[in-house]
Amino acid sequence: MTENREISFHVRDMSCNHCVKTITDAIESTIPGTHVAIDLDRHIVTVTGTSDKIRLARIIVEKGYTPEAI
Repeated sequence: MTENREISFHVRDMSCNHCVKTITDAIESTIPGTHVAIDLDRHIVTVTGTSDKIRLARIIVEKGYTPEAI
């Protein structure tokens, strides 16, 4: 079951469009039905379509980044 709730993380070590693509592709391919919006200037990743904050954080960590829940 998907939810429209937004989950956001501050990812300080996300610094370029390659980072954006890596994180977006990893989340959207691992959890179908999610949508990822990233504000690179503020280092914010926002995901809709799931309520599983722990799983999202693990996906981001597996790609080499350090997410902090907001």
